Amino acid sequence: MKKIASVLLVLAIGISGCQTFTRKQKEKKAELTKKTAPQPREENADVDFDAFVGRLRKAVAAHDVKTLSTMMTDDFGYRLNPEASGNGVFQYWEEQGLWPELQGILSEKFVKKGDYMVAPPQFAEPALNYDGYRAGVRRVNGSWKFAYFVSG
Repeated sequence: MKKIASVLLVLAIGISGCQTFTRKQKEKKAELTKKTAPQPREENADVDFDAFVGRLRKAVAAHDVKTLSTMMTDDFGYRLNPEASGNGVFQYWEEQGLWPELQGILSEKFVKKGDYMVAPPQFAEPALNYDGYRAGVRRVNGSWKFAYFVSG
C-alpha cells in the first residue's frame, strides 16, 4: 500500500510539473511574440515616410553623399550661427566630425512639428527647450526631403 501511495505521489508531482513547464513555455512564447511584433517607430505612419527615413539612415551610415544629395532640399540648412545652407554641407560634416552625431539623431523617432517631421522627439516639446542637434524632414512637391541638420 505504501508503494502505491509513493508511486501516486511521484506521479502527481510529475504531472503538476508538466503543467508548469507547459505554462512557462506559453508565457515565454507570448513574451517573444510581444517583443518581435512590429511597432511603429515613427509618429507618421505613411509607408513612403518610413521608406524615406530608412533610405536616409542607410545613406548616412554609408556616408553616401551622392544618394544623400538627392534626398536633400536645395536650401538644406546645416548651421545656425552663422547661418549656412545649400552647398558645403558634406565638407562641413567632415571637418566637424558630425557623421556619427547625424547617424545618432537619425536613429531617433521622428515626430511632427509644424510642417516638419523632426528628430529627436525632445525638439518638438517646447517646454524642454532642447538646443542640441536635430534633423528635419518635410514634404516638397509630394516627396519627402531632408531639410536640415543643425544644432543650437
